[in-house]
Amino acid sequence: MEVKQVFIPDLLIVQPDVFTDPRGCFFETYNKQKFKQFGIESEFMQDNQSVSSKGTLRGLHFQNPPFQQGKLVRVIKGSALDIAVDIRKKSQYYGKYFSIILSEKNNKIFWIPPGFAHGFLSLENNTIFVYKCTQIYNKESEKSIRWDDPDLNINWEYKNPLVSERDKAADSFKQFNSMF
Repeated sequence: MEVKQVFIPDLLIVQPDVFTDPRGCFFETYNKQKFKQFGIESEFMQDNQSVSSKGTLRGLHFQNPPFQQGKLVRVIKGSALDIAVDIRKKSQYYGKYFSIILSEKNNKIFWIPPGFAHGFLSLENNTIFVYKCTQIYNKESEKSIRWDDPDLNINWEYKNPLVSERDKAADSFKQFNSMF
């Protein structure tokens, strides 16, 4: 297993060791002991899964304290452009984002700690996206930032994505007041 830090501190890309043979392949998607060595020491409270058609965009979502969530995300079928936006006020990267392609072919796992807004764009039909969360879902603490906010200037690499009404009505980055 290889773990890489990206330019925004605390975001991690995990590349598992994949063992293949004529039957197929096997790899660990989570190992508490190994992940702890890389600084992912959180207890996971909830697993989520979504299935999305090509061009579906979900996000940018987060939960405010005390229900803030860290997320360990990956794609088990298809592919997605995954985005994490730093919303930690004291971070030198506040308002900056990191993007990565997650797919069934590259098997990458992405660690997004609390203090980040998260979203993804499905690049294929029937993309299955899964995530382990460090906190249970709490409707009252759930918030969103507009996916197409001009101040964030995220390159989603897709025109006219399918977006929920809730995500269309999210606050702009300027309106947003971070609790992180």
